[in-house]
Amino acid sequence: MPKKYRDASPLQTLLLPPSLCDWLPEGHLANFVVDVVGELDLSAIESKIQAKDPRGERPYSPRMMVALLFYAYASGVFSSRRIARACVENVAFRVVSVNSQPHFTRVAAFRRTFLPELEALFLQVLQLCISAGLVKGEHVHVDGTKVQANASKHKAMSYDRMKQAEERLTREIDELLKKAEEADAADDSRLGEGRDDDDDVHPEVKRRDSRREWIRKQRAALEDEAKKARAAELRERAEEQRRKAEDESDAAEAKRKLTRAAQSEAKAAALDPAPAPREELPRHSVPTEPEGTPKPEAQRNFTDPDSRIMVNARGAFEQCFNGQVAVDEAGHVIVAHGLSNQAPDQEYLVPMLRRTTAALGHAPETLTADAGFMSQAALAACVHADVRPYLAVERERRTWPPPEVAEGAPPRGADAKRWMAWMLRTTEGQKRMRKRKSTVELVFGCIKAAMGFRQFLLRGLDKVRGEWALVCTAYNLRKLHLPDPA
Repeated sequence: MPKKYRDASPLQTLLLPPSLCDWLPEGHLANFVVDVVGELDLSAIESKIQAKDPRGERPYSPRMMVALLFYAYASGVFSSRRIARACVENVAFRVVSVNSQPHFTRVAAFRRTFLPELEALFLQVLQLCISAGLVKGEHVHVDGTKVQANASKHKAMSYDRMKQAEERLTREIDELLKKAEEADAADDSRLGEGRDDDDDVHPEVKRRDSRREWIRKQRAALEDEAKKARAAELRERAEEQRRKAEDESDAAEAKRKLTRAAQSEAKAAALDPAPAPREELPRHSVPTEPEGTPKPEAQRNFTDPDSRIMVNARGAFEQCFNGQVAVDEAGHVIVAHGLSNQAPDQEYLVPMLRRTTAALGHAPETLTADAGFMSQAALAACVHADVRPYLAVERERRTWPPPEVAEGAPPRGADAKRWMAWMLRTTEGQKRMRKRKSTVELVFGCIKAAMGFRQFLLRGLDKVRGEWALVCTAYNLRKLHLPDPA
């Protein structure tokens, strides 16, 4: 007697409608994300939605949309089109979206509209990690990684090349217009005055003129950015002169410093009358001449002007942003994040320490970072906050492991770098530096390899910062779902 098979007909109807809870096994990440989002305070998103006109099409539930975005980023699906397709084809996405299929434009619009509110949810998820015992807040490691922008380095042009391209296009347009006049005269003699014939001169003139206007617009934007950068530099110089004047014992010299400070402020006001508030994170400044014009090598990307060309981990030059994280050693949870377009890491440590302290409610006991963060200001900020710093003084491959263990007290009268080098030779210093690579580098490996996030989808510094916050929140959700066994 032949064996009978289980029914596999796709046309077979179900007697009773199935429950969404039965579609996935117990403990699945999708169900976990839905449960976590159900505990979050979404009043900021709700208030923006309720402030709109109640008429029109009914919106999707904000709680469902937040859960959909969090689960999508946690599972490595970032494109709004791919998220919308997964809501049709992927069982887990259908559970999160409550078996609805939002159009990709609705997904993209929700992410774009509520990006600041989504960024603020990072702290709520972090509090859940703290409540679960994943964060001790004792030892924190800070590091940065270059993440590719949604732009190509081949779409960047230097200030000098902009001027050359504008002059070249102007010459070509003049030549084409002259050729067009000659062609028109020849057509009048051949066809009669007022008659027309097909030629391809005028479209070429329009194309080059459009290109020239676009370059002019980008050059003007670069010049405006350079003026603001030069004005900020002059204002910082004026502040420095005032600080020196306060410490100056000679009254005449103090007066000269105050005069120079006033002159710098006057020049800054002429370049940028209404300066923007100073940002907490460092930002790349356009290299400028003393008069406030961009230097010839100053570049601007036509696709994402806020991105900058940086050297990534493979040593290649790419259009990137610099993403920063502070990671707790106990559970490998991100306790603070930041992002900017300045490639060097040195100026990031102080603001990252402030953000870590604010997120945890207290300063960590130790803070570890690589040689890129080492500076006198960073050490002073750590000591002032009663945090013991362990910052590599040189590239670790040349100085690690230290030749010997330091004993006793640090050398008296040593400068900051020598003092830090002594700290790294202690038993605790060696332990902290060994833990650094297996803590913070693991986070970047998970984000880029396991989650597959290697390039931003959004453009502009503010939007990219919001997307980086989404990535860090999704990472913490994964850690909260399956914490490391300890």
